[in-house]
Amino acid sequence: MHGSEAPSAWVRRWSHLVPPGGAVLDVACGRGRHMRWFAQRGHLVTGVDRDPEAVAAVQGVGKAVLADIENGPWPFAGERFAGVVVTHYLWRALMPHIVDSVADGGVLIYETFAADHATVGKPSRPDFLLRPGELLAAASGLRVVAYEDGFCSDPDRFVQRLVAVRESRAHGAAPPRYALDAAG
Repeated sequence: MHGSEAPSAWVRRWSHLVPPGGAVLDVACGRGRHMRWFAQRGHLVTGVDRDPEAVAAVQGVGKAVLADIENGPWPFAGERFAGVVVTHYLWRALMPHIVDSVADGGVLIYETFAADHATVGKPSRPDFLLRPGELLAAASGLRVVAYEDGFCSDPDRFVQRLVAVRESRAHGAAPPRYALDAAG
C-alpha cells in the first residue's frame, strides 16, 4: 500500500537538522510515513493531502488537513514550521508557499522526480518532473546544505533532492554547524 513504506532515506539522513521538538509539515503526506518518522522523534506533525483516505490514515499521528492545495488556498498561510518535508510531489505554483513555510532556523527537506525520470517510468509528464537546477532555484533565499540531481536504482528513478535551512543568526554569533554525517 502506497504510503506505508519506510521513510525516505534522504529524509532520514537529514531529519537531525530539524530543531528538537519543532513542528514539522509534511506536504502531500499520503499515508504519513514521514509524519510517523518525525512524531516518533518527538516532533509535533501536520500533514496535508487531498485524499480523504490518506488523511484518515494519519488521524492520531498528528494534525491531518484535508485540502486540495493545487486548486484551493494554501491552508498554512502565515504559519511557519521547523521542518517542511516534501517527497514525490511537485506543483510549481506552491513552491513559494512551501519555502515561505520554513521558520527561522528551520529546514526544508525535498525529494522528487527529475526530468530524466520520463525515460524510466512514471511520472513522465514534464508538469511533474523538475528541470535541471529547478529545486535549487526554488530554494533561493535559503542556505543549501545538500543537493543531489541524478539517478538512483532499486527502483530505477531520476531525482532531485535538496536540504536547505532558513538561517537565523544573531549578529556576531558563531555560524551554525550543519552536521553532514549524522546517523539517521
